[in-house]
Amino acid sequence: MTTLRVSNLSKTYRSGEHAVRAVRDVSFEVQDGEFVALVGPSGSGKTTLLAMVGGLLTPTAGQIDVNGRDIAGLSSADRATFRRDSVGFVFQANNLLPYLTARQNLMVLKSIGGKRVGKAGERADLLLRELGLEKRARALATELSGGERQRVAIARALMNDPELVLVDEPTASLDSARGRRVVESLISEVKGRGKLGIMVTHDLAMAELADRVFQLHDGELVKATSVTAGAQPSSLG
Repeated sequence: MTTLRVSNLSKTYRSGEHAVRAVRDVSFEVQDGEFVALVGPSGSGKTTLLAMVGGLLTPTAGQIDVNGRDIAGLSSADRATFRRDSVGFVFQANNLLPYLTARQNLMVLKSIGGKRVGKAGERADLLLRELGLEKRARALATELSGGERQRVAIARALMNDPELVLVDEPTASLDSARGRRVVESLISEVKGRGKLGIMVTHDLAMAELADRVFQLHDGELVKATSVTAGAQPSSLG
């Protein structure tokens, strides 16, 4: 069972005498099998918060507890190992290698993770099939549609069987119908595999697909909403 506890987390950027508090004293908890959305206007601290949870940024203060391990206190080398073994990232720019096929883009990541090639091939084929990409496995990344590329990015994020799946604006370059299909595929994979998912989004319709919505404003967590038929998150601004 994976549990994420964020406690009194803050991030301050300094430039000379100036200081910008990007994240301010944020606390929340998420369990495996749960998919949450981080929403708020530009500059509200969403991406900074996601980057700290994923071990890409070091907090100024606070704790990030993943299964009893304080990620915020790790060395640079240990954070790199944590990112490799425990975190799957899906970015707005899918960052696929254009000269490789969809399947090869997954296999490259598995090689970096140091896993056996045979097992990697089996897992790549399984993920592509689950995400409806089996017939596109040998297509170059440049031959895929925007929605297909994002689904390949989701498969790539799941290749190393991570504990956390962290997603930053996965639908920004897609129309609403394709964006919804991408997020629904992502949520299905996260929940079906018992993972823990966090998605940054500006899109209210996408946020409503999550289990809970955390709303940030000026770096502070101002509202947490369970998304049910009778409870919809407020406007994202």
